[in-house]
Amino acid sequence: MRKQPESVPPPTTAEPVRRLRVLLADDQALLRSAFRILVDSEPDMEVVGEASDGAAAYELTRATGADVVLMDIRMPGVDGLAATRMITADPDLTAVRVVILTTFEVDDYVVQALRGGASGFLGKGAEPDELLSAIRIAAAGEALLSPAATKGLIAKFLAQGEGPSEDGPGRPGAAELGALTGREREVLVLVAGGLSNDEIAKELAVSPLTVKTHVNRAMAKLGARDRAQLVVIAYESGLVRPRVQ
Repeated sequence: MRKQPESVPPPTTAEPVRRLRVLLADDQALLRSAFRILVDSEPDMEVVGEASDGAAAYELTRATGADVVLMDIRMPGVDGLAATRMITADPDLTAVRVVILTTFEVDDYVVQALRGGASGFLGKGAEPDELLSAIRIAAAGEALLSPAATKGLIAKFLAQGEGPSEDGPGRPGAAELGALTGREREVLVLVAGGLSNDEIAKELAVSPLTVKTHVNRAMAKLGARDRAQLVVIAYESGLVRPRVQ
């Protein structure tokens, strides 16, 4: 009996998955080294640069094509707060996500960073898995770490201030909020209340995909980079007011 030739599998044409490009900005070399080892150990991400001050962080973000910047606030020269604003104001860096690293999570500087366009914050004492998860969440444009945590921090400091900010550059006013549909405003309020898409879907008796569509449309109309920015906008516009304990 004639032997049948063995089948040869077709050559694979699938391209390798692009790894997340992470930039480390912290003035402590030892901490940067620890973060580099951790990030580079993951198959889906890599460290593409390190900076010890904010000015270098901004330049390296442009030069390396970083997806996520882990940014310390307190650095010599140009601090992380100013560097965050430089990155988020650059039209060539609209896809970059900035994650603020902080020693004290309840920090007024963190709120300022969120107002300046940061995607969220993470304590320097976080577990390794939390840091890696934060990078992936930020890169996906989702809330970091949880909407409730971000909302609580913003509410705390806005409650101590004068209330909603006056209209100005980058501040949404009645006209911008008026561009939202009734359902989009309803979803925005729930996002600011710390609810996830699944929780909002149950609250409104719709699908999570429908909620995601409303969130994305609200982000586009309000010029929000991500979900964390929606929380800031909801409070600063006065649409949602913090409860003073």
